[in-house]
Amino acid sequence: MSHIVVLGAGTGGMPAAYELQAALGKDHKVTVVNASEYFQFVPSNPWVGVGWRKRNDITFPIGPALKNKGIEFIAGSVSRIDAEGNRLELADGKTVEYDYLVITTGPKLVFEEVPGSGPDGGHTVSVCTIDHAEKAHDGYVKLLENPGPVIIGAMPFASCFGPAYEYAFILDADLRKRRMRNKVPMTYVTSEPYIGHLGLGGVGDSRGMLESELRQHDINFITNARVTKVEDGSMHVEQYNDDGEVIKNHELPFNYSMMLPAFKGVDCVAAVEGLCNPRGFVLVDDYQRSPKYSNIYSAGVCIAIPPVEATPVPTGAPKTGYMIESMVTAIVHNIGDAIAGKELSHKATWNAICLADMGDTGAAFVALPQMPPRNVAWMKKGKWVHYAKIAFEKYFIRKMKRGTSEPVYEKYILKALGIERLE
Repeated sequence: MSHIVVLGAGTGGMPAAYELQAALGKDHKVTVVNASEYFQFVPSNPWVGVGWRKRNDITFPIGPALKNKGIEFIAGSVSRIDAEGNRLELADGKTVEYDYLVITTGPKLVFEEVPGSGPDGGHTVSVCTIDHAEKAHDGYVKLLENPGPVIIGAMPFASCFGPAYEYAFILDADLRKRRMRNKVPMTYVTSEPYIGHLGLGGVGDSRGMLESELRQHDINFITNARVTKVEDGSMHVEQYNDDGEVIKNHELPFNYSMMLPAFKGVDCVAAVEGLCNPRGFVLVDDYQRSPKYSNIYSAGVCIAIPPVEATPVPTGAPKTGYMIESMVTAIVHNIGDAIAGKELSHKATWNAICLADMGDTGAAFVALPQMPPRNVAWMKKGKWVHYAKIAFEKYFIRKMKRGTSEPVYEKYILKALGIERLE
């Protein structure tokens, strides 16, 4: 019997546990270790930030759901990964031994890289976690009581820009419904070299479409922006040209600001010698396996993917839902092959699909593969995307509660978008 431990129970870890259990059966043991006792559907956090969702709408206890599928669950923080000894050391002093380790922790949010930022002791909010999204909503309530300038965007080294665009448009939509938009000037500040870059070098006409949408919604924007510090009610921004030269210094006033932070690898993962790149992201080969530790695999936001291109202000490459699903499926097959003594053969496709809500409409982006040149670079806008994202939220949460291991993107979303070929 092999013991497979999944570290992290997010949108990569939970499906990985279910798929591993379904593929390997009762002859092998699957255990999930996660710092919190609940699953949270992170893509819905922008809605929480304006009060369109509550915590109970997008979270549920992990333990009972996994238990129904015969998967052990341990709620606790990992203080150290002993990669040579094949064990995890937990913060409470207990240890968990493994034959195979699947790392799906997600990122560490490094607000400290920009002084004065972040929801804990800083002056900006975030929608990266449910806790942060609830604080974002608290700040939004205060904004409604005291309207004024708003800044939305992403810091240097951010690698997931979609939620920033979503939150800007969702906030705009909610303010318009309240007949308060005229009291709230909005500015979008991003490390992207241009609007619609998305960390992907653009997808289709994402630049033209998103620039047009920002203008139509009276949202000003600053690109190639490096936020250097945040003070109470004031954000300091250096704006660069394409040659990496500072062309303007901004001091932007705000009553409310949601800025996505830079990402790094979580501490216990980043500390493992030879496992990660300098920012703590897990290095993997074509089979989602560590080049140094043959029994460690990784998927999701925590893996190392080089930027699509060099940008004047550092940006990272996003890891979207379909890409993560593809990584997880590859890992499940490859661990099965490794247990059987076979050569590994399954590779992730690393295609990018994004459904971005815009309040009362939405935009869908497809990049196949994620890294250019691409076979498909597709973007469409419409109300159907808004409703598709709502449907996907309901479906995915229900799938995680029930422990269904079927792939979502290939079975449903690609077909719904009219895309039959992935390569």
